[in-house]
Amino acid sequence: MPAISKDLVNHISITEADAGARLDNFLIKILKGVPKSHIHRIIRAGEVRLNKKRAKPADRLNEGDVVRIPPVRTAEKQRPSENNAAPAREFEIVYEDDAMLVINKPAGVAVHGGSGVSFGVIEQIRRARPEAKYLELVHRLDKDTSGLLMVAKKRSALVKLHEAIRNDHPKKIYLTLGAGRLKENRVHVKLPLFKYTGASGEKMVRVSEDGQSAHTVLRVLNRFSDGLLHSVGLSDLTLTEATLKTGRTHQIRVHMQSQNCPIAGDERYGDYQANKRLQKLGLKRMFLHAAELHLNHPLTGEPLHLKAPLPQDLAQFLLVLESQRGDAAVLDSQPI
Repeated sequence: MPAISKDLVNHISITEADAGARLDNFLIKILKGVPKSHIHRIIRAGEVRLNKKRAKPADRLNEGDVVRIPPVRTAEKQRPSENNAAPAREFEIVYEDDAMLVINKPAGVAVHGGSGVSFGVIEQIRRARPEAKYLELVHRLDKDTSGLLMVAKKRSALVKLHEAIRNDHPKKIYLTLGAGRLKENRVHVKLPLFKYTGASGEKMVRVSEDGQSAHTVLRVLNRFSDGLLHSVGLSDLTLTEATLKTGRTHQIRVHMQSQNCPIAGDERYGDYQANKRLQKLGLKRMFLHAAELHLNHPLTGEPLHLKAPLPQDLAQFLLVLESQRGDAAVLDSQPI
């Protein structure tokens, strides 16, 4: 990774390792701690130049391109030091070969640093594997979401996986618990999603005709409605399998909200009162877990079917509900 001075103009030549990356993502990677919004601002203002010309955030880089980066002056909470450097950490490995790594990410850990987070999964893995020449995130999971996360170990694998994602090819299946009741056992939610910035500067998404098309298949696995829930003022919970047909930001969270069955423990799109009551029953986090990945290997084409079991805290919470269950389980084994 090239050395960058935030106080001087930098001219960076693109190597094979970064060929194919978007301009904004490349700058996010090398300008540690600089907010994405600021990076987009300096690109649109023409302060960033690609081969001496104005550029757009989504422009793709080619080997040999030269990127001009202006001095970047932002208020930093603290200066980089060994004290806040990413600690080395390996995560539970679900699959690994020379091309890619798939881990089971725990909840509460961001996938990368930025936006007030000093470091994330990718920085910790890189620190734990100093000999690795190439480690890049293939996709993202929200900080409070657990489960399967792909990391490319070769640029060729990353390019192929990104191509597959653009074609909505990898089948991603999540397990989630809704605070409410889905009326049908199987629901195809096809509602466009629009990204915007909230009042506090946070990334938000809402259903809007101006948004991008989005499709989620929700399949009911179990319904809970019993005295235990009534004792804390709740009526229904619905254990749901959510399969992504598209991959939009916060897609499952907003689509569940649109069905009046927001994800239990979701502090951004959930039911505040329901979340407080669920905490009394022992749910301390958002109930959303990336449980399965179905994809073809990016280099060999071999079919891969990867699974990550439900984390212990979520599994334990389901056991509490099961022990007091009133309704019978709804098991729909038909293929999606």
